Amino acid sequence: MSGPRPGVTGFYLRFGTSVDPAVNDEVHALGRALLAAPAVGVTDVVPGYASLYVEFDAACTDERAVKRWVEATRAAPEAPPARSVAVPVAYDGPDLADVAALCGLSVEQAVALHAGTEYRVYALGFTPGFPYLGAVAPALRVPRLSRPRPRVEAHSVGLADAQTGVYPVASPGGWRIVGTALTAVYDPRRAAPFLLEPGDRVRFLPGRGARPPAPEPVALLPASPERPLLRVLEPGLLDLVVDDGRLRAGRYGLARSGPLDPGSARLANRLLGNAPGAPVVEVNLRGPLLEALRPTVLAFAGYGLAPLLDGEPVAPFASFLAPAGSVLSFAPRPPGARGYLAVPGGLASERFLGSASVDLRGGVGRALRAGDVLGGERPRAPLVGAVFAPHRRFGPVTVLRLVPGPQFSAEAARALTAGAYTVASADRMGVRFAGASVPGGEVLSEATPLGALQVTPDGSPLLLLADRGTLGGYAKPAVLHGADLGRAGQLREGDRVRFAFA
Repeated sequence: MSGPRPGVTGFYLRFGTSVDPAVNDEVHALGRALLAAPAVGVTDVVPGYASLYVEFDAACTDERAVKRWVEATRAAPEAPPARSVAVPVAYDGPDLADVAALCGLSVEQAVALHAGTEYRVYALGFTPGFPYLGAVAPALRVPRLSRPRPRVEAHSVGLADAQTGVYPVASPGGWRIVGTALTAVYDPRRAAPFLLEPGDRVRFLPGRGARPPAPEPVALLPASPERPLLRVLEPGLLDLVVDDGRLRAGRYGLARSGPLDPGSARLANRLLGNAPGAPVVEVNLRGPLLEALRPTVLAFAGYGLAPLLDGEPVAPFASFLAPAGSVLSFAPRPPGARGYLAVPGGLASERFLGSASVDLRGGVGRALRAGDVLGGERPRAPLVGAVFAPHRRFGPVTVLRLVPGPQFSAEAARALTAGAYTVASADRMGVRFAGASVPGGEVLSEATPLGALQVTPDGSPLLLLADRGTLGGYAKPAVLHGADLGRAGQLREGDRVRFAFA
């Protein structure tokens, strides 16, 4: 079995440096053409205001080959016809009065300016269906909050400099909230999940009404799989079905999702002879309690917890037989934070835009619950006893390799590498670090690469992982080396980290 793979990486194509409708047309024209016939190994093409980010898997191709493909691709000659869309808004946001005061306006004047402008949809991103709209009237422009809110409610209407937009789902956010959209701009259960598309013309209509409910998640897990294998007796802390991820969906604002430690997920599948990206269960910190419904060969790979069969330890990174009626549980075993349980043929699951991966923020699937039955997608009869000796070693300080990001600076590099950081918090969206302040700030909203080290104006670095927003307006002085994504995915609160440029 192979060691670490090169991982996911990418590059930007720059068309301009400002908000310009003609430039944005060029961005989307080439983006449509590239996505119409993607090259081997290309995993996403994400448009922003004036740039296009091309992501690829360095295990399948290289930057030179991808750039040749880009150069040989002709931009799509015609854009779809622009639509006019009206979005009713209750102007009741917590920042409305502050925005008016900052601009020297009354609240009524601020509302009239915001609702009196026709906006263009420049891109969708950050979260599923989040529309980046411009341009806000100059008299109403205010900067982002210096520190983003940890939670902005779904349907909130925000302002940031020349931009305005609608938060489709609850998420962190640094825009100033002035109102509530009374129509959902994203609903995964609709035949057309996204209300708005790039190029659309949008007007906000002042209105009254209750906040719409948050989007209901779309179900992925079959209620009665054809080949039932395991029953969930008790859920763990967060047990999610994941495959390789939702590829080439970043233009909608959907996160790639997928495993936080891709190498361990692939190993779990290889131990059973499954396809590398077959659906597995990602278990986090504290795993579930599972009952085998029939004799089943299983495999577990990962860190932070160890499997137990009827209370007896089972070797991780190995395939093993779970007899009918036996109970699989997990015991904490630091260091690390998560592992992956594979079943023969991969887990049975529906797909949303081509992927079985759960995206909690995007309302795609859900975590496992007591009573769920997990089934196999394809019949297989793997051998018991396949073993892999893990190559990864943990020390008191985790070293993560960086490459220069789109807003690289020598000052930021010195700050990042001067000393160790402590993990303040870690989840599937990213890892927030406590330590030395790093030069950062705002930039024109653009794609956020997997593994980007984002720095807000207050200097706090945030490492963006699988469930990150796809677009953002903060500086990214560095990006994690693709081969270290799995190592970052095993970080937990309190871990110590040092950064080094590769």
